[in-house]
Amino acid sequence: MARIGLTTQRVTFAAADLADEIGFEAVTVSAVARILGVRDASLYSHIKNVRDLRTRVAVLSLAELADLVASALAGRAGKDALVAFANAYRRYALEHPGRYAAALLELDPEVAAASAAGRHASMTRAILRGYALEEPDQTDAVRLLHSVFHGYVSLECSGGFRNTQRAADASWSRALDALDAVLNNWPPA
Repeated sequence: MARIGLTTQRVTFAAADLADEIGFEAVTVSAVARILGVRDASLYSHIKNVRDLRTRVAVLSLAELADLVASALAGRAGKDALVAFANAYRRYALEHPGRYAAALLELDPEVAAASAAGRHASMTRAILRGYALEEPDQTDAVRLLHSVFHGYVSLECSGGFRNTQRAADASWSRALDALDAVLNNWPPA
């Protein structure tokens, strides 16, 4: 029988908070049980195993990130939308490093289809409508944006920009200027 007050949602949020503290890969059923003050066995009424737990954290993280980006994008277009999307993405990664790592977890196709992953792709493509890119250029641009955003925040989160003369924020701003210039001047096939 499940412990009173213990729900799948509470277990998932505890695991997500723990991921932000100790890293997503360090999240285990035992670690979450300790945080919640229960025995490991108590969690198995709410999750199947550690993979299920991590998948739930990934789905939660994708939804949180999608909500944050959607809110930032509201009423924006063109470069303003690009910058709002990028800044929301970066802020989430810096404030929630464990959740951000979880959002990158490869999900089973049926789980991915039911998650907010599709919203991320739709929002990225919505930004690109302001740049009038058609396929296959649009797909290439989506991949470029994801590569730059993920690459930058991954380096920043791992300390890759410490001890440099230029502030990471200044370089980020210039990178977004460069992306806008590339998107406005996309080379013909």
